[in-house]
Order: sequence, then C-alpha cells, then structure tokens
Amino acid sequence: MAASLRQLPYAPTPYSYLPNPTLTAKVNLDEEVKLSTTAAERDLFDSLAEIYSIIITLDGLEKAYIKDSIPENEYTELCNRLLNQYKSILKDETVSREFVDLETFKSKWDIECPRATERLRVNLPATIAEPSATHTGTSNNVPQSKSSATGSQILLATENFITFLDALRLNMLSKDSLHPLLSEVIQSVNQVTTIDFENRGKIISWLIRLNGMKATEELGEEEARQLTFDMEGAYAGFKATLN
Repeated sequence: MAASLRQLPYAPTPYSYLPNPTLTAKVNLDEEVKLSTTAAERDLFDSLAEIYSIIITLDGLEKAYIKDSIPENEYTELCNRLLNQYKSILKDETVSREFVDLETFKSKWDIECPRATERLRVNLPATIAEPSATHTGTSNNVPQSKSSATGSQILLATENFITFLDALRLNMLSKDSLHPLLSEVIQSVNQVTTIDFENRGKIISWLIRLNGMKATEELGEEEARQLTFDMEGAYAGFKATLN
C-alpha cells in the first residue's frame, strides 16, 4: 500500500529499466556530419547554398543602394553579377528541380529578403529599371538626359528598338530570344534619357513578364500582338523625347 502511495517525481522514471551497454549508440562528437554521400549530392547542396548566399547578399546590396551607401556604378556592376550568377546556377536542371521557385525556396529556408525578391523578379538593377537623375550616388555611368546624349547613344537605342520589333515580326517569341533584346532596349534608352516617356513602363512590365517564363516558353499570338503594340508605342514615345 505504501509503495502505491509513493509520490512520483516530476519527470517519471522507468524504475524497471536497466541500460544495456551493448545497445548504447556510440557517437563521435568530433566526427563531421556529412549531408551528402555522393559527388552529385554535394554539388547540389553547394549550388543551393550559393543561391541562398546570393539572395542574402542581394538584399543587403539593395539596402545599401537605397541608403546611398554605394555609388551607382558599383551597385549596377555588383547587382548584374549577382543576377547573372543566380540565373547561371538555375540553368542546371537538377538544381532547378530542387529549387522549385523563389517563394518555395524562401519558405523552405525561412528567409524573406523582400528587396532581393523584387530585384530577382524584375531581373534588372534598379539603376536600369528605375533610372533617377536625382539619385545622389556618384557614377561614371549615370544615365544621361537627352541634352547630353551623344549621337551614337541615340543611334544604338534606335537600332535596339528596331531589332526587337523585327524579332517579333519574325515570330521569335521565346523568352530566350526576346528577353536579351528587350534588356538591351531599356539599357540603351536609359543612356539617352531619364524622362518617363509614354509606354516606358511597358518595357519594364514586359521584361518582368518574360523573366517569369521558362527559357523555351513562347508568347501566345495575342500576347505577341499586344507586345508589338506596346513596343511601337514606347518607340514613338522615345522618339518624342528627342525633339
């Protein structure tokens, strides 16, 4: 009776249990824990770690740019490098399959990085997507106003518009055909003028749309017609800034 009334400890203990030395696991605390067992797995984890690092670094870079803590030319160079590294790593099908998409990756590894997320979505440095003549950072490549643009810069921007429109007329509708050409359009335009001309925002919108597509994915017929209409309007708006 006395045994049955005995007060149990706060954490009950197995009175009848006796450790068996032969079943005790032996763990070497100095031994390195390997996350991968093959070279392929190791390469995959290394690539995912690099993507994680790029996202964190890019978010810090965006904060520095907003605070004018970095010159525009340095920001543009570093941002382009990080964006290119990100795209290059994800060209590997195994990495891309494990990565799934940016939101899934961020959720899995518990990161937010909203500024990096937006930059990766746009896939262009802020100095190109949103040029500002009033930004106080110093740069040797600050986009020029129309009054200081050279004839060769105007000619290059014009040629890039024409090349892009010709690609559409030739039914070159895949992302890997159009995205590089449209990137060249906005970059050359920004070297001529920072004026927010008619349909300039459409260029950025379409860059974002193309960036969200798979490399071989193509625009539909209706989308292609809308893109042509928008780019013809942007070209006309650009030419109006030169008058």
